[in-house]
This record gives sequence, structure tokens and C-alpha cells, in this order.
Amino acid sequence: QAISADELKAVEDDCIRELVAKQKAAGYHVITDGEFRRATWHLDFMWGFQGIAHEKTDKGVCFHGEPALIDDTWLTGPLSAENHPFVEHFKFVHALEDENTVAKQTIPAPAQFFQQMILPDNIERTRKVYATDEALIEAIAAGYRTVIRDLYAAGCRNLQFDDCTWTRLCDASVRERLGWSDEDALRLQQENLDVINAVIADQPDDLVINTHVCRGNFHSTWLSSGGYAPVAAKLFGEENVDAYYLEFDDDRSGDFAPLAEVSGDKKVVLGLITSKKPDLEDPDTIKARIQEATQYIPLDRLCLSTQCGFASTQEGNKLTEDQQWAKIALVQSIAKDVWGE
Repeated sequence: QAISADELKAVEDDCIRELVAKQKAAGYHVITDGEFRRATWHLDFMWGFQGIAHEKTDKGVCFHGEPALIDDTWLTGPLSAENHPFVEHFKFVHALEDENTVAKQTIPAPAQFFQQMILPDNIERTRKVYATDEALIEAIAAGYRTVIRDLYAAGCRNLQFDDCTWTRLCDASVRERLGWSDEDALRLQQENLDVINAVIADQPDDLVINTHVCRGNFHSTWLSSGGYAPVAAKLFGEENVDAYYLEFDDDRSGDFAPLAEVSGDKKVVLGLITSKKPDLEDPDTIKARIQEATQYIPLDRLCLSTQCGFASTQEGNKLTEDQQWAKIALVQSIAKDVWGE
């Protein structure tokens, strides 16, 4: 049965209020809307820009085991981002804050937007609007800065860039499928860095900008494999975020050695609890892995989380809601044992 946009929004509103209440009851100090207003974690944000079109796909994105049938999304004209719908989405969550909580807004990283527009199926259309990567990067950065300006004015002080681009560059099979050579991969690393840091530059001191780096999360499947070593110098050494949420839940993520490249006093959130499977991890094993990571990052700059969200697209992962909350409780229990809070 079809419902109207207003009826859908009312359902979303109720679900988000219920979710935030559960987040608070679980003792979390950061609240989100669970991305309940989106079909996908990244494309809905792009659709909020002027100059972007999308339509139902006939082939999707090739994940391990099944295609993710997410909309084809491409450039149609000059980019701008006035009155982006995510600002109103944030205001709704911001109004649910209390003295113990702060609302966080998640958006795809600027590099994710950039790479979407230069995918093999998109590059010809993109070049009709922006003749060079540099011009495209400049336009994307300007659009993001508009959105962030409006989010900040609405009260946002905690922003997260979600990013699958760096890990594409770590996986030779993904690069081959996209037609990107080793030289292309090195250029794309620098272009990732350029567009992200252009967005971060000169943002207000009280705006925390973190990033989550992922290898894909669709219906409990994944997109890419490989450790962070090929991109660590740029990603960890030069990207000007405050913290990294990193996927470390299985062997596809490699070891902790690349964390030696993390510069300054940035924090690292170890994604050691998987959101892809319902089985609960052994707490002692997780604590031992946290201790292993202290070879590279001191404990007071480490945190713990799931490796990704439980539903990066509307299909969700293969867990029940109770199994998801059990994972969250496990994260909190281990964190209390390790950090005493």
C-alpha cells in the first residue's frame, strides 16, 4: 500500500524518537537518527545537491556474494547545495538532545562524492560539466562547505564523514574492476585528501569532524579487502580529521601496524565488534586486541565500536534488532572494563 510523503515522515519521526530513547537508555552520550530517512548511507546525501540525478539501477554495485541494487547516481549540471534536506533532518535529532547527549550528523565523505562522479559509468557525463578533476573537487568542496555551514548554524557540533573510497584503493581486484591502475590509485589518494581537507579547512574550532573508513556493508556482505598500509601515510598522516572509526572485525582488515602513521593527537576507534553477524565476540579476545593496538596508539586515544552500522542501506544486515542491541551492550561492557567509563 502506497503512502504519502507526509505519512512516511510521520512514521520516520516516530521511529527516530523511539531509537533515540533506546540510545539514551543504553547510556550513549551521542545520539543519531539511525539514518532512518535514507535509502542508502551515501546516495541520499548526493541527491540533496542541485546538479545530481538518479534512477533505479539495472545492475547495481558488485558486493561479495550479491549485487547492491542502489540507484545509479550521476552529475547533470553545476553542483550547489542550498537548502540541503539533511539540515532539517539534523534539526529533528538536535531537538531530542538533553543534558547528557549531543546529536551527531553522518554524511558521506567528500571523497565518496568525488569518486562517485568519476566512476567508469559516470565519467563521460561528469566531464561535460567539469573538464578536470580539480574543477570537480572545487565544486564538491564548495557544496559541502555550504551544507556544513547550515548544519553548524542549526547546532551541529559533531559531524562524521563515512568513506569507502580509501579501502577501494587497497584492493587490487576492485581497482581492476574499475579500470584504475596503480598510478591512478596514487593520484586518487591525493585527490581524496585534497577534497576532504578543502572541506575541513578553517571550520569552527568547536566542530568535531571524524571519519569512518569502511570496506562496504550491504546485507552482511562486503565490497573490498586489504589492510590500510597502501593508504596509511595519506589517510592517517595527512587527513585533517579529529578521529578515525576503523574496520578491524576480521582478517580482511589487516593488522594494526598502519596505525603507526596516525599523526598528532588524533583518536582511533577500533571497530572490533562486527555488525555483519549476530554471534557475540569473546570479551577477553577483544580486550587482547585493544592491548595489541596500544603498540601504535596509546590507550587514552583508543576507543571501541562496531566496525560499521547495522544497516548501511534499507535492506539492513542479517541480524535481528535484539541482536543489534546485544552487540551495542557488548561494546559498552568491554569499554567500561578497559577504560573505566
